[in-house]
Amino acid sequence: MSILSQIIIGFIAILHLYILWLEMFAWTTRAKKVFRTIPTDLFEKTKVMAANQGLYNGFLAAGLIWSLLIVDVSWNKNVALFFLGCVFVAGVYGAMTASKRIFFVQSVPAILGLLSFLI
Repeated sequence: MSILSQIIIGFIAILHLYILWLEMFAWTTRAKKVFRTIPTDLFEKTKVMAANQGLYNGFLAAGLIWSLLIVDVSWNKNVALFFLGCVFVAGVYGAMTASKRIFFVQSVPAILGLLSFLI
Protein backbone atom coordinates (compact mmCIF):
# COMPACT_ATOMS: atom_id res chain seq x y z
CA MET A 1 0.00 0.00 0.00
CA SER A 2 1.42 3.37 -1.00
CA ILE A 3 2.11 6.18 1.44
CA LEU A 4 -0.63 8.23 -0.27
CA SER A 5 -3.17 5.44 0.30
CA GLN A 6 -2.10 5.15 3.93
CA ILE A 7 -2.47 8.90 4.50
CA ILE A 8 -5.93 8.99 2.93
CA ILE A 9 -7.06 5.90 4.86
CA GLY A 10 -5.69 7.39 8.08
CA PHE A 11 -7.55 10.64 7.44
CA ILE A 12 -10.82 8.80 6.76
CA ALA A 13 -10.36 6.66 9.89
CA ILE A 14 -9.80 9.77 12.02
CA LEU A 15 -12.85 11.41 10.43
CA HIS A 16 -14.99 8.41 11.36
CA LEU A 17 -13.60 8.35 14.90
CA TYR A 18 -14.62 12.01 15.15
CA ILE A 19 -18.11 11.16 13.89
CA LEU A 20 -18.24 8.31 16.43
CA TRP A 21 -17.38 10.76 19.21
CA LEU A 22 -19.96 13.29 18.03
CA GLU A 23 -22.76 10.77 17.71
CA MET A 24 -22.01 8.66 20.79
CA PHE A 25 -20.67 11.12 23.34
CA ALA A 26 -21.38 14.69 22.20
CA TRP A 27 -24.78 14.36 20.52
CA THR A 28 -26.60 16.78 22.83
CA THR A 29 -23.70 19.25 23.07
CA ARG A 30 -21.14 19.70 20.26
CA ALA A 31 -23.12 17.79 17.61
CA LYS A 32 -25.77 20.53 17.63
CA LYS A 33 -23.19 22.87 16.09
CA VAL A 34 -22.11 20.32 13.46
CA PHE A 35 -25.51 18.91 12.44
CA ARG A 36 -27.26 22.24 12.00
CA THR A 37 -30.08 20.89 9.82
CA ILE A 38 -31.49 18.92 12.75
CA PRO A 39 -33.90 20.90 14.95
CA THR A 40 -32.41 21.47 18.42
CA ASP A 41 -35.34 19.82 20.21
CA LEU A 42 -34.64 16.50 18.46
CA PHE A 43 -31.14 15.94 19.83
CA GLU A 44 -32.23 14.62 23.22
CA LYS A 45 -34.99 12.51 21.61
CA THR A 46 -32.58 10.92 19.13
CA LYS A 47 -29.63 10.38 21.47
CA VAL A 48 -29.86 6.56 21.45
CA MET A 49 -30.31 6.40 17.67
CA ALA A 50 -27.31 8.69 17.14
CA ALA A 51 -25.17 6.55 19.44
CA ASN A 52 -26.07 3.52 17.34
CA GLN A 53 -24.98 5.36 14.20
CA GLY A 54 -21.79 6.40 15.94
CA LEU A 55 -21.02 2.78 16.71
CA TYR A 56 -21.25 1.92 13.01
CA ASN A 57 -18.87 4.76 12.20
CA GLY A 58 -16.52 3.26 14.77
CA PHE A 59 -16.65 -0.07 12.95
CA LEU A 60 -15.69 1.67 9.71
CA ALA A 61 -12.77 3.41 11.44
CA ALA A 62 -11.67 0.13 13.06
CA GLY A 63 -11.65 -1.64 9.69
CA LEU A 64 -9.62 1.11 8.07
CA ILE A 65 -7.13 1.16 10.94
CA TRP A 66 -6.93 -2.63 10.79
CA SER A 67 -6.05 -2.40 7.07
CA LEU A 68 -3.11 -0.15 7.96
CA LEU A 69 -1.79 -2.68 10.48
CA ILE A 70 -1.92 -5.76 8.24
CA VAL A 71 1.56 -6.75 7.05
CA ASP A 72 0.54 -8.93 4.10
CA VAL A 73 0.30 -6.68 1.01
CA SER A 74 -2.66 -8.34 -0.68
CA TRP A 75 -4.61 -8.62 2.57
CA ASN A 76 -4.10 -5.00 3.61
CA LYS A 77 -5.15 -3.82 0.17
CA ASN A 78 -8.26 -6.01 0.07
CA VAL A 79 -9.35 -5.04 3.58
CA ALA A 80 -8.76 -1.36 2.79
CA LEU A 81 -10.73 -1.60 -0.45
CA PHE A 82 -13.62 -3.30 1.34
CA PHE A 83 -13.87 -0.68 4.09
CA LEU A 84 -13.36 2.23 1.67
CA GLY A 85 -16.21 0.75 -0.38
CA CYS A 86 -18.36 0.59 2.77
CA VAL A 87 -17.59 4.24 3.55
CA PHE A 88 -18.45 5.20 -0.03
CA VAL A 89 -21.79 3.37 0.06
CA ALA A 90 -22.64 4.83 3.48
CA GLY A 91 -21.91 8.31 2.14
CA VAL A 92 -24.06 7.81 -0.95
CA TYR A 93 -26.94 6.48 1.13
CA GLY A 94 -26.58 9.34 3.61
CA ALA A 95 -26.60 11.86 0.78
CA MET A 96 -29.74 10.31 -0.70
CA THR A 97 -31.64 10.09 2.58
CA ALA A 98 -30.33 12.78 4.94
CA SER A 99 -28.10 15.51 3.46
CA LYS A 100 -26.22 16.00 0.20
CA ARG A 101 -23.29 17.24 2.29
CA ILE A 102 -22.66 13.68 3.51
CA PHE A 103 -21.55 12.71 0.00
CA PHE A 104 -18.75 15.26 0.13
CA VAL A 105 -17.74 14.48 3.72
CA GLN A 106 -17.72 10.67 3.38
CA SER A 107 -17.92 9.48 -0.22
CA VAL A 108 -15.45 11.87 -1.83
CA PRO A 109 -12.60 10.96 0.56
CA ALA A 110 -13.46 7.27 0.04
CA ILE A 111 -13.30 7.77 -3.74
CA LEU A 112 -9.89 9.41 -3.34
CA GLY A 113 -8.77 6.46 -1.21
CA LEU A 114 -10.00 3.99 -3.80
CA LEU A 115 -8.33 5.94 -6.62
CA SER A 116 -5.05 6.04 -4.66
CA PHE A 117 -4.74 2.30 -5.24
CA LEU A 118 -4.82 2.87 -9.01
CA ILE A 119 -1.93 5.36 -8.92
